[in-house]
Amino acid sequence: MDTAPSAAPARAAPDPATRASLTRSAAFGSMAVAGLLLVLKLWAVWQTGSAAMLGSVADTALDLVASLATLVGVWVAAQPADHDHRFGHGKAEALAALVQVVLISISAVGIAARAVEQWLGGARPEAAESGIAVSAIAMVATLGLLLWQRHVIRRTGSLAIQTDHVHYRSDLLLNLAVIAALMLDQYAGITGADPVFALGIAVWLAWNAWGASRDAVDNLMDREWPVERRERLLDLMRDHPALRGVHDLRTRTSGTHDFAQFHMNVDGQMTVAAAHQVMDEIEAALAREFPGTEFLIHPDPDGHAEPGSPRPVDLLTAGVDADFPETQTQG
Repeated sequence: MDTAPSAAPARAAPDPATRASLTRSAAFGSMAVAGLLLVLKLWAVWQTGSAAMLGSVADTALDLVASLATLVGVWVAAQPADHDHRFGHGKAEALAALVQVVLISISAVGIAARAVEQWLGGARPEAAESGIAVSAIAMVATLGLLLWQRHVIRRTGSLAIQTDHVHYRSDLLLNLAVIAALMLDQYAGITGADPVFALGIAVWLAWNAWGASRDAVDNLMDREWPVERRERLLDLMRDHPALRGVHDLRTRTSGTHDFAQFHMNVDGQMTVAAAHQVMDEIEAALAREFPGTEFLIHPDPDGHAEPGSPRPVDLLTAGVDADFPETQTQG
């Protein structure tokens, strides 16, 4: 899975009510799928005794809890800004994603422990047909959920649903691995295939947990936008005739809400009204390219520098990376 930040094109965000409805529908859908599969897989474990299937059961049980966390996260994130949360509640989605990461990690450890136990004990699964049938049903149900989640992510960009999507996407491979393990052990006579595949499932889940945790932590730690996206923001300002420079650019994302702030240099002889007009024009141009982003712009007279501070780096000419040495100590 690719967890590196990407400079995705700006999307036309739905209104808050539509976004909340979409994210809740995805969360309810994942809970319904997890509940159905949990019942089926528990029956399959009773029939087969498979460690790989038991690992799949543990993963599905945690899926159900994680989906509940997702539902709570997207519900809180959908709440409007209030007196105590002036920037909104978007980080609730990142918190929900971290809960999912913890549960995925617990699942991986439990599956690995059971696989080692079965390997050392020499136990073999039985009734492979039941396990294969249940896993096939699980793959069909999971695929349907993934298609809906992709639609919701494309419309909303929800971090919590993205993490849930990563988990269920790994479930496709997990169920395929269960089928392969049962077939190799029961029909090909390859002893030990079941615990080996179970251990592989555990490693796969742990890798997914690591990748998902990076996105959630980046959101909570207010990581800057990707360089390409920040450069695009500067490109939109470079042609404005009244703009003399830009410095102290800071960007962050909270849930699906983006924030950008910067200082702009204008002619020192401009009136406040004229400088404000320039700010409005620049903000309007940026809003067309970055819909839903909140901009905070501070005007400075050209050549201005705080007493005792070095002259600010003009990002319009130096590029966005040149601002890092100046801003890294400013929180």
